[in-house]
Amino acid sequence: MVRLVIYVFLALISGVASFFITNSTVVNMTAGFSVGLLIPVADEVGKNWQQLRHIWYSVRHRKQSIRVSTSYLFRIVIDGKYLLIRGSRYPNQFQPVGGVHKVSPQGSAALSAMGVVGDDLIPVDPSSDGDIRVRVPGRNIVQFFRWFDSREGREDSPWREFQEELLASGILSADIFPHIMHNYVRREVDKIRYSPWADSLEILVADVYELVPTPEQAGALRQIAQAGHPDLVWVTPSQIQRRGATPGQPHSVEVAAHSARLL
Repeated sequence: MVRLVIYVFLALISGVASFFITNSTVVNMTAGFSVGLLIPVADEVGKNWQQLRHIWYSVRHRKQSIRVSTSYLFRIVIDGKYLLIRGSRYPNQFQPVGGVHKVSPQGSAALSAMGVVGDDLIPVDPSSDGDIRVRVPGRNIVQFFRWFDSREGREDSPWREFQEELLASGILSADIFPHIMHNYVRREVDKIRYSPWADSLEILVADVYELVPTPEQAGALRQIAQAGHPDLVWVTPSQIQRRGATPGQPHSVEVAAHSARLL
């Protein structure tokens, strides 16, 4: 971001200077320098686009409260099919393994200093306590995401939900999955939008991870996929895009909309 500011400043200075210089050679040099800076400026804008967008939000919505919910999702694929698990809050719906990030006491203190408060849409219980599902003053959106990106004072591993949903539940064996390897795929930060459900502006954030199973772990997952489990479904990318529907067949599986983030 600092580099972007410097490039823009230099481009403006050289562009303005060209209007006050009478020497044609110098004018051509300054004009060429200004035009040449357009490439690095465009490059820096691309790299910092998300941060620039948040700066715009903090200016435009500075007097409003914005709901922010951050989560992480697991992409678990065996033989071209994606594992989805039955939702705890919506048991008729299947969704990716994963959940909302948790904040530590240190992180809670940092958020309180920003004026961030808890969200009251979902009742707080032992499973939702400490979730980063919060209301952020619009003027502090940039500060909030700077804190979130630093990873200080918040959950920074997808292991907890994997352990709770697949191991503690008995779906997978802890002997075969004493630990896991995973790749970080990407982060999706949705554009701000009005949520009728939340009755406020909302930004949703999702980190996507991909499980990298050992041969033994892949074999265990394949065995479960073949045997079937009442709390699991294995679906194709097409079924995820169609929310569980398969052309020419009864709609028997309801796939959560945010499952599309796995693709």
